[in-house]
Amino acid sequence: MKGSYILIIQVKKDMKVKIGKLGILSFKRGYYAYVGSAMNGLEGRIRHHLRHNKKMHWHIDYFLSKAEIKEIWYSEEDKECEIAGELSFPFIQNFGCSDCKCKSHLFYAPYKNLLKAIKKMGMRKYEI
Repeated sequence: MKGSYILIIQVKKDMKVKIGKLGILSFKRGYYAYVGSAMNGLEGRIRHHLRHNKKMHWHIDYFLSKAEIKEIWYSEEDKECEIAGELSFPFIQNFGCSDCKCKSHLFYAPYKNLLKAIKKMGMRKYEI
């Protein structure tokens, strides 16, 4: 299976994390939605994100070393940037979008607001 996905991530307390070349960024306690795509294998990409001991490759790898994935939602379509454009929430500038023209692929909002937006887009829940 290939497609696009959203990770719902919980940050339990305010923190600072070094995010690769972006440097040290501050993150507030709460929920974040990270938008990604895996056109060569969604299951493999999700397994990578869920692994705790991994080589830091993407911005999200650094973030996940200090935060926890709570839910995963997916679509079998290649619409990563379209999904990111639909999430009209505060965002972390330049996060996860070094290969496109989006402003960000990481968004911050209350859990219920994230969930409402995700369901509105017709995404399906991935069972962890």
